[in-house]
Amino acid sequence: KTHPFEYPESGLLSGPHFSGLIGATHADGYTLFAEGTKPTMGLERLSEEGKHNPLDEEIKAAIKAGKVGELFETGPIKDATEMKAEMVEFTVTDKYPMVSAVAMIAPSPDWFAGVANVNLMENGKWVQTKTIELYAFDSGGDDGRTYKASDVDTNPKKQTMKAMNQHFVVDGKARPVATLTFTLKK
Repeated sequence: KTHPFEYPESGLLSGPHFSGLIGATHADGYTLFAEGTKPTMGLERLSEEGKHNPLDEEIKAAIKAGKVGELFETGPIKDATEMKAEMVEFTVTDKYPMVSAVAMIAPSPDWFAGVANVNLMENGKWVQTKTIELYAFDSGGDDGRTYKASDVDTNPKKQTMKAMNQHFVVDGKARPVATLTFTLKK
């Protein structure tokens, strides 16, 4: 209802779904993804195939380098037409108070939903709850323009940008594809 243009039909293998979410807690200066930059190998594979590897390895390398505090992952949402949720617990700290996370929008050529640099500490205190709308992004790794486009690698890679095509823009305005809610565990 919210994204009617060419919305894929429901089906066991090809219906609308999200890959598992993958993300990291981090400090300012770490980037899981950013508009205007080319995708890493990990982001490209996640956005095209829904696979967490090698993005998980990129995050683990950032942990070893002291840029990231923790890696977190969820399972997939296998049917995006249903109101389903996945949950994951992770720890933010004074050193790593920010969160970034991504999930593949599927089927798609290289689209993903994501959020970057969400600070869970505001005015010196941990937020109790925070809900973020997730928008669609095009990772820049594939030239496809429809949900079920053939796999056509972009060479050279383009910059990651907010997806502003007819699939995600209605009446001239980008519409969110999901929400992510952070809740402080007491």
